[in-house]
Amino acid sequence: MRKETACHALVLICLGGFIAEMAFTGNVYAAGGNPHAVATFECLGIYYKVENDLGECAVNYRKTGTEEWKDVIPLWFDKRDSEYRGSIIGLAPDTEYEISLRCAGKKTVFKARTRSDNFPVGKRTYLKGGVSDETVFITEPGRADAWHLVAPEPGAKTVIDPEKTTDYNIVIQAPYVIVRGLELKNAIKDAVLIKEGIHDVVIEDCHITLWGRGDRRLAYLGYGDSGIRAEKGTSGLVIQRNLIDHPSGWTNDWETGHPSGPQAVTLRNSAGGNIIRYNEISSTEDHGFNDAIGGGSNYSFEGSPNRDSDIYGNIISNVWDDAIEAEGANMNVRIWGNYIHYTFTHIATAATSKGPLYIFRNIFGLSRRTHKDPLGGPMIKTGERAPYTGGRRYVFHNTALQPRGAFRVFSTHPVSNTISRNNIFDCPGPLTGRRTPNPSADLDHDLFTGLNTGLDYEKHVIRIRPSFVPSQGLEFYLAPTTTRVKWGKTQVEHHGEKWTQTDKVITVANPAIDAGVMLPGFNDSYQGKGPDLGAFERGGPPLRFGRQALNPGTYAPWEMQ
Repeated sequence: MRKETACHALVLICLGGFIAEMAFTGNVYAAGGNPHAVATFECLGIYYKVENDLGECAVNYRKTGTEEWKDVIPLWFDKRDSEYRGSIIGLAPDTEYEISLRCAGKKTVFKARTRSDNFPVGKRTYLKGGVSDETVFITEPGRADAWHLVAPEPGAKTVIDPEKTTDYNIVIQAPYVIVRGLELKNAIKDAVLIKEGIHDVVIEDCHITLWGRGDRRLAYLGYGDSGIRAEKGTSGLVIQRNLIDHPSGWTNDWETGHPSGPQAVTLRNSAGGNIIRYNEISSTEDHGFNDAIGGGSNYSFEGSPNRDSDIYGNIISNVWDDAIEAEGANMNVRIWGNYIHYTFTHIATAATSKGPLYIFRNIFGLSRRTHKDPLGGPMIKTGERAPYTGGRRYVFHNTALQPRGAFRVFSTHPVSNTISRNNIFDCPGPLTGRRTPNPSADLDHDLFTGLNTGLDYEKHVIRIRPSFVPSQGLEFYLAPTTTRVKWGKTQVEHHGEKWTQTDKVITVANPAIDAGVMLPGFNDSYQGKGPDLGAFERGGPPLRFGRQALNPGTYAPWEMQ
């Protein structure tokens, strides 16, 4: 029996008409003409249907009303769909752009606008301050121009803590909903449940902790209790600036078989259009995650996050399988600027059945297989299974600093249809688990320090261990909590101060400086004679991660003393 309470002032309405409308209109994040673009806050995914392969399809763009056109790497042609696809990155939110495509001597120009990350609020439902043990069911929708905000009363701190007496803290059954600034604790299953088919939901500035069942054996039955769980067909989710930490359950390491246990964020066969950014996901090693951000179905034309989605600026640690699991279609999915530490696989991409998938400017820290095994797993998991084959991957400008960590760069699965450039791969194992290169893969111009296996791919590899110097290129903005977090050997108490990591992290001396190849749209703002290898460009702005990366010194309501 579900619990409801008048103090939450949530209006329960019939949603039958809304569901019928969605069934008729289909996926709102995949509509458009030909060519057309599907937008997130900072990226545009381009789609261009043609009758036949027209050869290279060049792309450039400009902000509407400006003169300068900027180039990006050409669109990739998927012969299965007779469609050119690709992404433009690094854009400003809520801004119109002109896009020019040039294929076989034909020029096509169209316009597209990025999504706004400001959500106009209509109805406001304020939850009383203090501690409540009642599940909040959100069933009243907002509108695209008037979102329904659920938040603490102004100046109040609201904690929803059923002490393991109810399955969920929050259940969202309506679109255009914002959940902001709550502390969610001790749900039996999932802290936040977003019901099947719901679109346009924002979860921001929340603290999600101690969710899930303590009996790990339940995870093998397919539960995988989650801080945030989105059921099938959800789309347009924005999960940002949350602290998701310390599940009640636990995950086994690889010594006893495939890990299974709680997850921070789970998307199950999403309809796409999702943005997961600037969250901090952490725990202890004995209460680690299965995947931090993941879902399924892995071998499918859907999966997690499916399509037209961005995952960036997150800090992720204490994971026994995949820190970020992007498996399924991966059609114009972009993963960048994340700091990943204490995991087995950093980013899993098996399968990428549609593509293209972009993995760029991430920092990969320590990988480990078990509590005792110092050698970890792959940085990037690849692999295919018919009919879910053929999607393109791009791997650009990542930095992997783990000479005693991940055992290989790419997993033992075939590395197909993958383009790798300008990465620093400092690890003890092989580049890949396959000696013979796959003809569809193009790995080159990377710095790699490990074993020789797989080097037939890399014709211009840099084979020297880089020397790292103290750098201000990596910053964390920590919120005022009492949680102690370990980054390597550094242990820091959070007190709201700006903290700059001064360990040996990012900036490298020659030969990595100025040694990269040009990748239009990905490294145009290089500072020297050429782009630097790795995630950080010397002389460029610092890399920033976590909840306060954009607005240092601002705190969520649940953090107020």
